[in-house]
Amino acid sequence: MAAMANFLLKDDATTPIEWTLVPVNDTPNPLYRAIAAGIPLEGEPRLSLSVERLKSGGYKLSAKLEVPTMETLGASGTSAGYVAPPKVAYITTGFITVFADARSTIADRYNTLKMLIAVAQGASSTTNTGILANNAAGDAWKNSTLPGPQFFGQLVVPN
Repeated sequence: MAAMANFLLKDDATTPIEWTLVPVNDTPNPLYRAIAAGIPLEGEPRLSLSVERLKSGGYKLSAKLEVPTMETLGASGTSAGYVAPPKVAYITTGFITVFADARSTIADRYNTLKMLIAVAQGASSTTNTGILANNAAGDAWKNSTLPGPQFFGQLVVPN
């Protein structure tokens, strides 16, 4: 198992914020969350990873990212000056799931992940790279020591 390291994720704000997701628990499925001053616990982005052994002998590998959106505060409170704290207005959730046969190789899993991410980053009929230069990655996915690629390719669950 790989050590649980932080994930640094940039959002898509006009001035991007780099969120640091720190490990919260490691068993049985790792959970990470951002720790941001001024944002309540339920308003912080969360990432969970899970590995499920299938009846077929294969694996279901999933990553789930939840990004809450907080309500904005009104300018006025009660006559006593009380202003209610913000609450979560809604949560946008994204999933990446890979089903891997027990006979699949590390190269098979990395190739599937690379192609799936290419779809997500904008592969089209005119370019296979989309937003990021994915076509030159080659074995970079297989050689990566980063927790995301290792989770999906080598079935290494952060502990």
